Amino acid sequence: MSSGVRRRGRAVGDLGPLLAGVGKAVLSVPDAYVTATVDVTAWADRKWRAILAHRSEAARERSLPGLLSRAGEKARDRVLGTEYYSRLSLVPSPGGPRRPAT
Repeated sequence: MSSGVRRRGRAVGDLGPLLAGVGKAVLSVPDAYVTATVDVTAWADRKWRAILAHRSEAARERSLPGLLSRAGEKARDRVLGTEYYSRLSLVPSPGGPRRPAT
């Protein structure tokens, strides 16, 4: 998608409206750069407890932890249940920055 918003699953679909409600936008890379999608639903509850450990952030109205604390449990689990990664090439690309010699 040209906007750079990934819509694999419903996680970004749920996150977008939460952020838009406080004047923020989802910042991500284009789908073409995503090289791994990991289902972490088994750890969503643990991730949520770790987020809640930062009580002042969860209490803030516009912070992502605050937004997630007011979201429904199902939407929050969808947001926290999938992680997206982009592999960085270990080989320099033509015209790209050079790695220092080791």
